[in-house]
Amino acid sequence: MGKKLLEKASLVIGPRTPVQHKTDKHAAVSQVADDVLSKPKTAIGAMAQFTDRQSIAIKEVEVLKDRLKEFENIIPARRIDPKLIRRSKWANRHELSFHDDDFRNLKADIEAEGGNVQAIKVRPLSGGGQFEIVFGHRRHQACLELGFEVLAIVEDVTEKRLFIEMDKENRQRKDLRPFELGVMYAKALDSGLFSSMRKMAEEVAYDQSQLSKAVSLARLPVDIVKAFVNPLDLQYRWASDLVASLQQNPELVLSLAKEIQSEIPRPAAAAVFSRLTEKRGTVPRSKPRLISLKGTLGQVAEMVFNEKKCSVEINLSNIKLARHAELETLIKHFLAA
Repeated sequence: MGKKLLEKASLVIGPRTPVQHKTDKHAAVSQVADDVLSKPKTAIGAMAQFTDRQSIAIKEVEVLKDRLKEFENIIPARRIDPKLIRRSKWANRHELSFHDDDFRNLKADIEAEGGNVQAIKVRPLSGGGQFEIVFGHRRHQACLELGFEVLAIVEDVTEKRLFIEMDKENRQRKDLRPFELGVMYAKALDSGLFSSMRKMAEEVAYDQSQLSKAVSLARLPVDIVKAFVNPLDLQYRWASDLVASLQQNPELVLSLAKEIQSEIPRPAAAAVFSRLTEKRGTVPRSKPRLISLKGTLGQVAEMVFNEKKCSVEINLSNIKLARHAELETLIKHFLAA
């Protein structure tokens, strides 16, 4: 038996160098011997071998199942044409946040990488082929401007879930401003997405006091917001004082806000806040203001501006009849503006 095995091994090995020939011959003999010895000689042996192999296969399947469990909650990302993706109606990014240094740096990073490394999240819209952003508006905008496909996770989520995930992701990134958050929260409350501010604070897991301040900033009158060169400069800690000042003397504060808007250069945000919240009395009533003008051909105009009456009196003299229609047209255009 041993002689036959050696002969078979020699045929398998073929010519080699002396050392290799000896080593390979022993390995071949061992392999052939194992093959011969591993074959069951009885039905019982064959059954036992089958059972052992089946047991090993079952164990391998269990190991694979355990490994698959690690990927159960992972949703694969894919590349999507950014033109097929629209902003969410809950989008809380102010338009200025797409033109600041942070956005330019983000866009440069995405360009260097050839696309966004951190995926955005979108949900499919009815009709197919279109998507709505859950979070990642700036990354989407950067890819849109660069002409890159955007890496995105696609998941069908409810309206409230979309709002909560967008809010959570933005706050984790710590780059969303109080005014932007306030606009988003105010919109959610006004639309009835949450029954109350307290309920919203609970569901988005955010401090109710901070949330209330953000909403207060978003609900400031337009002229107050415009007094600041950039509304993104508004701070949480300013909310209470601005609201209190406005409630105490709304006419004065609004008048001052309009005055600040016309100043050149515009004051910094902190200076605007100080001026709007200073303790003042009633709005001063200026006296009627007279302006006299003379034309090159002897025309004379006198205008009296009365702030108290909200009126302007205009007296014109030495105006030729041919220009009356022109003057009438000018006044009509002024009043229609």
